[in-house]
Amino acid sequence: MSVVRRGIRVARPSLVLYAQLSPQPHFGVIVGKTVGGAVERNRVKRRLRHSALALIGGGMNVVVRALPSARTAGRGLSADLASAWADARRLLG
Repeated sequence: MSVVRRGIRVARPSLVLYAQLSPQPHFGVIVGKTVGGAVERNRVKRRLRHSALALIGGGMNVVVRALPSARTAGRGLSADLASAWADARRLLG
């Protein structure tokens, strides 16, 4: 939770990424009920985790909060995640 409070924030149309430097990388996903029913929320979580596998590393704690538009983002969700991740890495140095 400290990542959300103390880390940097990078917003995209379908998600908000919070990041903080850390010696060991961690990744978390927040998908609220505004995204949809349980099936849709789990689908979004799976897609985010799968997209993050290629990006994890580099000493950052990352929390991704999916926005309601993530449900219909399709392939744009992974593009939003990759772009936000790159911006967070650039901002953290």
